[in-house]
Amino acid sequence: MVHAAASKITLSHQQPLAERLRPRTLGEVIGQQHVLGPGMPLRLAFESGRPHSCILWGPPGVGKTTIARLMADAFDAQFISISAVLGGVKDIREAVEQAQIARDGLMQQRTIVFVDEVHRFNKSQQDAFLPHVESGLFTFIGATTENPSFEVNSALLSRAAVYVLQPLNTEDLKQIVALAQAQNALPAIEDAALERLVAYADGDARRLLNTLETLDMAAAQEQRAEISDEWLVQLLGERMRRYDKGGEQFYDTISALHKSVRGSDPDAALYWLVRMLDGGADPLYMARRLVRMAAEDIGLADPRALRLALDATEVYERLGSPEGELALAECVIYLAVAPKSNAVYKAYNQAKALVKADSTRPVPMHLRNAPTKLMKQMDWGKGYRYAHDEDGAFAAGESYLPDGMDAPGFYQPAPRGLEIKIGQKLDELRALNTAARQKKAQD
Repeated sequence: MVHAAASKITLSHQQPLAERLRPRTLGEVIGQQHVLGPGMPLRLAFESGRPHSCILWGPPGVGKTTIARLMADAFDAQFISISAVLGGVKDIREAVEQAQIARDGLMQQRTIVFVDEVHRFNKSQQDAFLPHVESGLFTFIGATTENPSFEVNSALLSRAAVYVLQPLNTEDLKQIVALAQAQNALPAIEDAALERLVAYADGDARRLLNTLETLDMAAAQEQRAEISDEWLVQLLGERMRRYDKGGEQFYDTISALHKSVRGSDPDAALYWLVRMLDGGADPLYMARRLVRMAAEDIGLADPRALRLALDATEVYERLGSPEGELALAECVIYLAVAPKSNAVYKAYNQAKALVKADSTRPVPMHLRNAPTKLMKQMDWGKGYRYAHDEDGAFAAGESYLPDGMDAPGFYQPAPRGLEIKIGQKLDELRALNTAARQKKAQD
């Protein structure tokens, strides 16, 4: 999230802390310097004097709403906020009317329409913005916690720049705590308590600010001059005591879980999963880690593992806690006992390294698409063999790599699980290729 420098704050202490610390200018922003720092894309957009439609994509509490408001201030624009959770077509229609009034009035004022949780709007609701964005009636800014590639209509997405916002880091969060203390909104705090508080916030400034307000009220009631780590744990509950999300224990435990799955020990894997869930880990975070394990450590040795991990994620999303956690337990045991292969993982990394280091090789003529007559006349697609017309649906001896490039051999199936059969199949196809190429050379 983003927050105002303490010296600039003039609002009443009766306001919520988040509002009192909200920045009034771009220079007061804490965090998101990868897009807001000097020379960075969003900063340049502010400095250009020309607002443009955009999507702000990031987790909760990283400053999406604040940035949108700052953009409206920077361009002296009318700011209209719509919640996609609560709003609908009526709100969009009213926003259009207000934008027309502002544009046609004496001030000829610009309008920025901010849509929070834009992914909650359906296709027709998102489409309702298109003609007005295209006509320039208003600048559209959408905020979303979901991947806009999947949740925002392609037509609207093509008219908006996408800025990816990141969780605030430890130093950003500590700076927010310092600002709160400068506003007398928090007493002194022990170093250990500060580290725990920042870890608990997990990059979410809104969560941090809400917690700070709770601490301030509780400390005032008990007339505490300092927040100790022991009192912090006591006040915020057992989860704080047992779950050091930002520290080494968290990452060590994740490492133990991953290595137990990789080592095919279902008991150990289940133990570490339950340890993390009991300590307060987000079950959906755990589900995402299981999906990664299925792709990285099992792969094509048992392709069902990836599907099971995705299914476990969906089950938890539908059932929630505690019932949904049983699906995660089922998944982690399955992953632990499944045959292991990192052949796909290794092949991908090797291919990525080669592409990065290699030149941009042209696509061979016989593999090019030839949708026009001119392209056909230039021999695009000439000599291509349609595999389905060949014996066994395999064009023996055909080459699909760039001209002059030797077979890199990225993928080497492991002798486990389904990859045993995959390896046998590849050996058969390679033998057919060799025979066909030898015959062609003899002819």
